[in-house]
Amino acid sequence: MLGKLLKHEFRATARTMWPFYAALLITSLGANVAVRVMESKKYSDSVLLRIFSTLVIILFVVALAAVGIMTLVMMVQRFQKNLLTSEGYLMFTLPVSEHSLILSKTITAAVWFLATGAAQVLAMLIMSFRVSYVNKAWEDIRQLFSQITSYYAVNGAAFILEALAVAFLGCAVTCLMFYAAMALGYGFPTHKGLLSVVFFFVFLVALQILGTMGLFASFDGGLLGRGYVGTNTAVEVIRSVHLAMGVAAAAELVLGGIFYAVTALNLKHRLNLE
Repeated sequence: MLGKLLKHEFRATARTMWPFYAALLITSLGANVAVRVMESKKYSDSVLLRIFSTLVIILFVVALAAVGIMTLVMMVQRFQKNLLTSEGYLMFTLPVSEHSLILSKTITAAVWFLATGAAQVLAMLIMSFRVSYVNKAWEDIRQLFSQITSYYAVNGAAFILEALAVAFLGCAVTCLMFYAAMALGYGFPTHKGLLSVVFFFVFLVALQILGTMGLFASFDGGLLGRGYVGTNTAVEVIRSVHLAMGVAAAAELVLGGIFYAVTALNLKHRLNLE
């Protein structure tokens, strides 16, 4: 049943996100042309063209921000509308558990966060693209890949997979933090939205404190204090990177588990749809 929920979520959210991605792509192409116009000596004296080019670049920056904001808004709105309002009566009558509902929202939102990040990077590359840079960029990529495979061997591919896993878990934890705050807030009869915001900032401050404590602990004798980072031994450098990735993934799994438990328990026992 989780697969069907995911299929429905991706279909529903894609109708919102694809137009934003298309607009971002179009504005990145326009910004590329605008930058060339502003750099061209041929059109440097045309005030109208420079004003128009500036407006196009501003539009591109707005599109970059709008895609990120829309992804966040969609993530919050889908959870709030489907599970915490009157629509929740219908959703909770489906033959699925709260766990399937939460997982479908979390996985879908995390994937869209990663897709949005990739789209923003691609848009910035398109905006700064020059034909003369293609050969040099391709050569740099080829050399980098060659160095990774020759120097790190299998570890090069492992680094990429670990980074993707950590990024996905980070996006999922962010989603679950929002969901836990809303699940707590909507357990009260009044001021649900306001209390959701309060709980979110409480979580955020708690994470900042824990992150700071973890950073100091790593320097005082933890991960960074063991001498792996900054050594000249390739094996130790590789080990330190894998260890850092593993610690980051473990921390995100713990935080995600806490936020997930808070969300599931509140949806099951404290949710007030009135």
